[in-house]
Amino acid sequence: MTPSLDRRLEVELEQFIRDGVYKRLNFIDGPQGARVRMEGRGEVIILSSNNYLGLSNHPEVVAAGKAALDRFGAGTASVRFICGTFTVHRALESACARLVSSAASLSFMSAWNANEAVPATLLGEQDLVISDQLNHASIIDGVRLAKAITKCQTAVYRHADLTDLDQKLTAARDRRVKMVITDGVFSMEGAIAPLPGLGEVCRKHEAVLVVDDSHATGVLGAEGRGTAEHFGMLGEVDITTSTLGKALGGAAGGFAAASAAVCDYLTQRARPQLFSNALPPTVAASAIASIECLLAHPQLVTRLRENARYFRERLLELGFAPLPGETPIIPVILGETAAAIRMSDLLLAEGVFVTGFGFPVVPQGQARVRCQISAAHTRDDLDEALAAFSRVGKKLGLI
Repeated sequence: MTPSLDRRLEVELEQFIRDGVYKRLNFIDGPQGARVRMEGRGEVIILSSNNYLGLSNHPEVVAAGKAALDRFGAGTASVRFICGTFTVHRALESACARLVSSAASLSFMSAWNANEAVPATLLGEQDLVISDQLNHASIIDGVRLAKAITKCQTAVYRHADLTDLDQKLTAARDRRVKMVITDGVFSMEGAIAPLPGLGEVCRKHEAVLVVDDSHATGVLGAEGRGTAEHFGMLGEVDITTSTLGKALGGAAGGFAAASAAVCDYLTQRARPQLFSNALPPTVAASAIASIECLLAHPQLVTRLRENARYFRERLLELGFAPLPGETPIIPVILGETAAAIRMSDLLLAEGVFVTGFGFPVVPQGQARVRCQISAAHTRDDLDEALAAFSRVGKKLGLI
């Protein structure tokens, strides 16, 4: 590292601290859960985890990972196409395809990798990819990568605006392939994509619909199969990408589910697949157990939904104004980044860990604390957290 670069970065980091936007890491000393042991803090209630179903430390999920460690070893030591494909990968990909009602699926080291792979591998110079304005950073980077590698045309449509999307697709009628990409659940807002309308517009223009269901898998639908199940559209989404690192055990990894031809082509040509070691067998086995647990216990999804509804309603009663919605992502908008981080710090001092988000994760002036509810939370957990929100809200003059 050159001294000049270090000096510049140190100056910028000091400015982060002065502006109140510097992020400090908190170290958890134990398994993820509704309550955890945090270094220097003792026991705290977690309201920031993607562990929506509480499966990160579920006995069956942990046992599956341990058994795979004994059977397959610590890792694959190879990419898939050389000698890194294990039987557990085939079982995982079959389970993921069944979960979202697709013909096939392909696993990746992360959902980020899956979102990088899909447009950059499947599109070419004669094609177009259109992305929702509020899509996750992994989709944004995937679209940028596709443009850089394949020279495909790119566009952005206004958030959930079907008229704007329709107009952009109409203007691009000469494109060979038209691909539309959206989050199923938008991670910073908790809003659900208007999937029926998106499907109708895509059918009208013969466009390929891609849905990143990372915050919907295990969350939406009666059985937690995601956005498509929520709208009664299982099997109608052309390509679904999602993660194994949130509701499905929370370890790591992701997948793309689509037709057999799409998944085979990704196997042949997707650079994140060709040049990264395969998903560790322990992670794959734990994810399989998570899917089996989800499908065997749909009451987890019901409990998650009830917990989220309860917490949102109580926040409103306290005088807060969380964004409306029906997902377990419950953002409380505060405005400036420093205000969000200040509230997060005060809540942590009260034993509640909820993260403040500001620019560039969210637009300027839209900083927030984002609450994420889990099926693992008890009513006592939620009530204790709400009491802390009340104390901190009054201290900051928010309620």
